[in-house]
Amino acid sequence: MLSKALVEDVLTAAVSTGGDFAEIFAEDRNDTQLSLVGGKLEKSVSGKIYGIGIRIFNGLNCVYAYTNNSTRDNLIKVAKEAASAIKGAKYNLVLNFNKGEARNIHPIKIMPSSISKFNKVDLMRSAYEAAKGYDPLISQVKVQYLDHNQKVFIANTEGTFVEDNRIRSRIMIQSIASRNGEMQTGIHGPGAQMGYEFFDKIDVNGYAEDSARMAKTMLLADYCPSGKIPVIINNCFGGVLFHESCGHGLEATSVAKKSSVFADKLGEQVASKLVTAIDDGTIPNAWGSINIDDEGTKARKNVLIENGILKGYMIDKFNGRRMNMESTGSGRRESYRFAPTSRMTNTYIAAGKSTREEIIANTEYGLFAKSLGGGSVNTSTGEFNFAVTEGYIVKNGKIDRPVRGATLIGTGIEVLEKIDMVGNNVDHGQGMCGSISGSIPVNVGQPTIRVSKMTVGGRDGDK
Repeated sequence: MLSKALVEDVLTAAVSTGGDFAEIFAEDRNDTQLSLVGGKLEKSVSGKIYGIGIRIFNGLNCVYAYTNNSTRDNLIKVAKEAASAIKGAKYNLVLNFNKGEARNIHPIKIMPSSISKFNKVDLMRSAYEAAKGYDPLISQVKVQYLDHNQKVFIANTEGTFVEDNRIRSRIMIQSIASRNGEMQTGIHGPGAQMGYEFFDKIDVNGYAEDSARMAKTMLLADYCPSGKIPVIINNCFGGVLFHESCGHGLEATSVAKKSSVFADKLGEQVASKLVTAIDDGTIPNAWGSINIDDEGTKARKNVLIENGILKGYMIDKFNGRRMNMESTGSGRRESYRFAPTSRMTNTYIAAGKSTREEIIANTEYGLFAKSLGGGSVNTSTGEFNFAVTEGYIVKNGKIDRPVRGATLIGTGIEVLEKIDMVGNNVDHGQGMCGSISGSIPVNVGQPTIRVSKMTVGGRDGDK
């Protein structure tokens, strides 16, 4: 994307005032977004993002600048303007680039750009009809489609000179059930780092029907009673609770500033011995996977917690300086407009030995949180409040009845310590995660787990 000679000149300008590290990040990205509401195409947007970011370190000082003008004169001008904020001893720059492309562990068979929008809309209409036709109580269905093709180039004064190509595809189906002025929602959003072949590998209409089933079930459900009871959290997107309440606290973004409850606890017991937690950017074709991170570091599998012991953090280059630790391939950003920081990829709790059926059968009374939605989290304390979008009361070891309006309240470490059963059915859900470096694709995952006691917010009485 940029010539070696130009990169050398820009990096030289970037460290001309005493910077001890400089980096160039170039991005060329094409996005397609389609939205179908009520069976009609409401939005069709294709866009291009192109630009270059220049970052400079001097010890624990960092400067970041970006531009969408890639001419030589402008890039050198931007580099010098950024460098003007850095003051230090002159850095004798010796560049030894070994150019290469990131090894692709996410094969693509059908480029989304080769498929017409008409075919993509037909796929969406099929999903719409499957959800809308599920039951007369389904009053509205929204289907969103997206794909993107992001080409990146990264070079720095450490000798990195690498290119990568990321292609992702996703469909989201939201069903709304209505009765007597009340509404409930069901949603699924499968996605992958794959081409259009992804939609041949999944049952899109099955996801659509299940979103409608979820909405109808919750519309007809009683309200959830409140109290401190055992909570069984389902696999797949149930992992969003760990992602939010614990995952962000394991990112160097907060650990390096001592604003995380996990800071300075390496080697300590922070969870039940049944818990092993992992962030793995190398899972082939997974939504949150990468070949390299946005600093050019190769993706890896990072064990965060092993048998309850804190083993590591997710670390980017700059926060690694603060912590005197190396990068773990966790530096990510939304686009060239953001400086990277430590972020998750595919974060999950590893499989245990119990089956979901065994976990339910061993619960005399509790809540089965089959699906979780949004919530609020204080990353410095791990305190959270999560909505249960599909829940069931468990009674005498069996699913008793559906309930709605439940919330899960607690702290991340408290939940980790009280996990007393871990299932063997690991699965992953897809989402977008926001932080100071923008919104990025991530997987959240886990097997079915049981928390021995947890505060459940709700209300007693019939609807």
